[in-house]
Amino acid sequence: MTDLHQTRHKNKTLAAFLAFLCGGLGLQRLYLRGWRDPWLWAHLACLPAALLVALAAPQADNFYKLLPIIVSGLAGFLEALVIGVTADEKWDARYNPRSGRQSDTHWPVAVVLVASMMIGSGGLIATISRLFDLLYTGGAYG
Repeated sequence: MTDLHQTRHKNKTLAAFLAFLCGGLGLQRLYLRGWRDPWLWAHLACLPAALLVALAAPQADNFYKLLPIIVSGLAGFLEALVIGVTADEKWDARYNPRSGRQSDTHWPVAVVLVASMMIGSGGLIATISRLFDLLYTGGAYG
């Protein structure tokens, strides 16, 4: 007979992978905390925010129209890093207090961390560069 107080075990590698792959939409937040997580809704708000920018300023550069989605995606890469470097004991205390299992992450989370760092830092540098190009030169370099 199962214990009624046990909860589903949350896999740290899967959460980091979800943050890496779909962090801009907040799927890792949905996996970890469910529909009541306010940060999930903040991630999902990037879609109507981008639509509002596109409708409010149709003549604006496409970068500005996509900026809410870009920022949400960059936050997803950062969340993947935070999830991946969290110690297993701290992870279990936060997300698996009554699951009856202990987390034991191995090399796949390291691959997710390296990919998140590479793509996230490259995306951040590109976003800052494009923003400064548009703000200070009017888009003269692209």
